[in-house]
Amino acid sequence: MIKRLSLTVVILFSAFVVISAQAQVERWQQKVKYEMDVTMDVETNQYRGTQKLAYTNNSPDTLTRAFYHLYYNAFQPNSMMDVRSRTIADPDRRVGNRIFNLGPDEIGFVKVNVLTMNGQPTNFVHEETILEVDLPQPILPGQTVTFDMEFEAQVPLQIRRAGRDNAEGIRYSMAQWYPKMAAYDVRGWHANPYIGREFYGNFGDFDVKITIDKAYTLGGTGYLQNANEIGHGYEDAGVTVPAPQGNTLTWHFFAPDVHDFMWAADPNYNHEKVQMEDGPMVHFLYVKNDKTAENWSRLKGYTVDAIQFMSDNFGKYPYDQFSVVQGGDGGMEYPMSTLITGHRNMRSLAGVTIHELIHMWYYGVLGFNESSEPWLDEGFTTWGTNVVMDAVFERDPNFIQDGNYRSYFRLAASGFEEPLTTHADHYERNSAYGAGTYTKGAVFVEQLAYVMGKENFDQAMLRLWNDWQFKHPNGNDVIRVMEKVSGLELDWYLDYFVASTKTIDYGVKNVEGDGDNTKITLERVGQMPMPMDVVVTYQDGSQETIYLPLVIMRGEKPEEEGMPVRVMTEKWPWTNYTKEVTLARPISDIQSVEIDPSLRLADVNRANNKFEVSVTLPQK
Repeated sequence: MIKRLSLTVVILFSAFVVISAQAQVERWQQKVKYEMDVTMDVETNQYRGTQKLAYTNNSPDTLTRAFYHLYYNAFQPNSMMDVRSRTIADPDRRVGNRIFNLGPDEIGFVKVNVLTMNGQPTNFVHEETILEVDLPQPILPGQTVTFDMEFEAQVPLQIRRAGRDNAEGIRYSMAQWYPKMAAYDVRGWHANPYIGREFYGNFGDFDVKITIDKAYTLGGTGYLQNANEIGHGYEDAGVTVPAPQGNTLTWHFFAPDVHDFMWAADPNYNHEKVQMEDGPMVHFLYVKNDKTAENWSRLKGYTVDAIQFMSDNFGKYPYDQFSVVQGGDGGMEYPMSTLITGHRNMRSLAGVTIHELIHMWYYGVLGFNESSEPWLDEGFTTWGTNVVMDAVFERDPNFIQDGNYRSYFRLAASGFEEPLTTHADHYERNSAYGAGTYTKGAVFVEQLAYVMGKENFDQAMLRLWNDWQFKHPNGNDVIRVMEKVSGLELDWYLDYFVASTKTIDYGVKNVEGDGDNTKITLERVGQMPMPMDVVVTYQDGSQETIYLPLVIMRGEKPEEEGMPVRVMTEKWPWTNYTKEVTLARPISDIQSVEIDPSLRLADVNRANNKFEVSVTLPQK
């Protein structure tokens, strides 16, 4: 049975739907509309295609150049991805020197042969994974132009995310496979070379036709338009699919309001599907054998439960389909779909599927910039993975984000931590990138609930969804939503925890009697200030909370359900490294004083968080 966060959250979600209709956030963004027709040769692993791109310049700027991503060009010896992998201190084990050792028929490439804009030739240069285009005419603000392209490509041997013949034998994992117009936003062009990290693109519509050997089954992004011609388990019940003429089939997909398009293909895919009530059709494509049969059968229930939980608590999934596809080199998200490796135990299979599913909300619909701010996408998703796994897979009796906190503490102590504002490709170590963007990012989210209160946090998460879906919010946009809901100033939290590597360390320095009162001395050891929940436990087992918000918060969080009653609130200026609090109880009544027993405060040294009171009582 699926556990819900609370009835209150569901009611608030309904309220926010009404509110958001009147208070939507507006931000310009470019619009793309792709039409692509490609033919795959499964013998040579090469394909040719045409692309028509209607590009609308919704910016206030006049554009004289344009840029396309050509991701497969990274899979060639001495590419930037190859050099980076061979020179970084801790290379990704999936890559290592494998690109350097690829042969001519194993490399990847994408080559543009013809590119026109409104029928006029363009001047363009292949700069490895970026096509640099000089436009024949400027694209004016508000103008829509049409680019027509002819291109050819070769699918690389599977190394990172995309490719052919992966470790589990899947023929084609077709991610980042087409020339993709780079994003242009308030920061200008995002023509970053492909070094191996994440992605960012324009929202738009994709109309894609793929011609391939008729033995292959396809799945991925988009709605299949000709299911009753294709068959392969997509056809309507009771429909007889005519035998294909010739050796190929043309699959026609359409995907609205997405910023990428992935497909996978294998002649041995088993295709199963589950239609959710008031939810999407969920497709499962995998090669059925003794390593997959039982777990993938069970996976269907967990996936459906996870979609339902996310829709109920964080915003309704907006598309009519989602596909879980065996392929790739681990787990990777794409609009409406994911590629995952399938030879896993049940917990691992459910975990990776749920993680990639949650990306549909933060990568897929909100559209966080995975390249410039990877901590947003991966942080929210990693945090959400623990929440959803706890709800639909297995209940954790402990603090469910504890693993993320411990990973962040190791990073903070390692000496290799970098600010989360670092671009994904520019981290000095893969380990610092992983622990930072995934686990410190998740800590950022959980700690927000500590700072602003769980009820405010739940409301803000729904408002974030309703205000910012399909609009590419950034970190500041997230904080502003949290501020609007909570009424607190939270810019300092973003500045300290994201833009710096300063750490949190508070301690209970002393507890001493003062007549009928008790004086508690708290100290800030670390460089980052935070509000404090200080819980006093009395000799009779009862508890009370002393709350110390920061002055710069300009307010306080409400009392939280499950916390001991709040008996005192005193503001703490961040400039002061100590704070004395006088409690109107004799020290003989007190058993202990503890900072944040909920463990949500990312205090890097919890050894000084609790003070056990030792009182020698007079003998009778």
